[in-house]
Amino acid sequence: MEKQLKKGFVFFIIDLVIVIGSFFLIIWFKSGKDLSYVERLLNSFFVFLTLWMVISVLFKKFNLPKEIILRRKLGNLVLCNFIILGSVSILMYLLRTSFYSRTVVFGTLLIASVIEILAVNFYYFLRIARINSFPQDHEYYALRQLQNNGKRKNGYKNEQAVAYLNSKISERLRDSIISECGKHALDFFIRNTNGDNNNTLLLSTTSLFNIRSQPENHYHSIFNLKRINDIRYINRFFESANSILPSDGTFICCVETKNLRKKRLFKKYLFPFNFFYYYLIDYPIKRLFPKFGLTKGIYFFLTHGNNRVLTRAETLGRLISSGFEITDEEYIDSLCYLSAKKVQEPSNDPDPSYGPLVKLERIGKNGDIVRVLKLRTMYPFAEYLQDYMYQMHELQDGGKFDHDFRVSTIGKIMRRFWIDELPMLYNLFKGNMKLVGVRPLSKQYFNLYDKELQDKRIKHKPGLIPPFYYDLPKTLEEIQKSEMKYLEAYEKAPFRTDLKYFWKAIFNITIKQARSN
Repeated sequence: MEKQLKKGFVFFIIDLVIVIGSFFLIIWFKSGKDLSYVERLLNSFFVFLTLWMVISVLFKKFNLPKEIILRRKLGNLVLCNFIILGSVSILMYLLRTSFYSRTVVFGTLLIASVIEILAVNFYYFLRIARINSFPQDHEYYALRQLQNNGKRKNGYKNEQAVAYLNSKISERLRDSIISECGKHALDFFIRNTNGDNNNTLLLSTTSLFNIRSQPENHYHSIFNLKRINDIRYINRFFESANSILPSDGTFICCVETKNLRKKRLFKKYLFPFNFFYYYLIDYPIKRLFPKFGLTKGIYFFLTHGNNRVLTRAETLGRLISSGFEITDEEYIDSLCYLSAKKVQEPSNDPDPSYGPLVKLERIGKNGDIVRVLKLRTMYPFAEYLQDYMYQMHELQDGGKFDHDFRVSTIGKIMRRFWIDELPMLYNLFKGNMKLVGVRPLSKQYFNLYDKELQDKRIKHKPGLIPPFYYDLPKTLEEIQKSEMKYLEAYEKAPFRTDLKYFWKAIFNITIKQARSN
């Protein structure tokens, strides 16, 4: 209840700003910088503003429940504003004074109504894109699902086993971990190293030198107690840990994820200053600045790489790109602890994708690799999580993952309206894709297909509009049947098939609101 009241108060303030801004905007259009005109209308505007806010509160304009039905909410907003219009019109008729301007009154009401409608639509789609209001709880729930499915370690049920492994650790090592990270972090360490302290390197560092200066193949486990958010060159740090560990060696680290950080900041500052600080200061500087070439230098000048904002997806992706396989994850206090096993050498990607535009490697005609351009909808380094997702998460209807934490909130909005696929027009003009055709697939996804369909696929160029939107299949098997049917028809009558699939896809997308996820 308290949370709903706070949210309603925020919407009240936002609406107040919208109405006042609309008033001054229409004044500016009507009279320019004539201050005397503004002063003459202030009293009547105050009456108008009071009437607006009272009616808005009475008709629950600022009441946005958890389950929002867009059509119903817009209907409530329009009805409320019509009542305001009627009330203002009656008041103007009864008073018949010269202290108002019909242009200003009705112009303010019109502009404010349009902005409100756009704001409600944006909020609605933002709510749809967001998975949960409590991101840490959501992440923890997703991890718990993996544990319940037997895909993540669940801790020791046998207390005697825990006590035995605990006894194997030296007292100095145990005290060091507990004093720095706490008892639960010690349990996590025991669980992933079997209490082997003879071959364990315990560090509490953000310095690359302290990891590079260690001898190779001397330690079987490395546990760094410092959170990786404060490491300047994270990938180099991970790659250095990889280089000194033997095959199957264990690397344990911790991170404050983006969602954990958000929750910490919201608790640290009082409402509503926490909203203003997070969305107007912290988010632009910490999240947006590092993504653009012009502002990246400013970001590192201000922060020196300390206290970086990292998502769970980015952290896992960085570890995997550095040659590790994720073996365990757990949220302990305000940090996420990760255990990873060395399985290969680092990928050493010379040009890791971090900006808003990404180039994705997809299987094209003749099996050639096509570099498909898209706007970023996933977090950085999420492209390294393909195998991880196939192992950990099931495919849902439409061939998507049942819980794809790699996709950002803004990314979900862009995917909903296909904004992310606009750069693929470059591939269309370049000639390595066509308008209608099977979707270009990653190597991992391509390998899930039957051999017969794989061979059929690489005979043709991939397309922007896939046959999925013609048949609307549900499962992976149905998707394969849909694509095989399209390819066989295309080989017999290319132009007629593409034309038929194009118009049916447009109908399903616009009328039936078909979506691939």
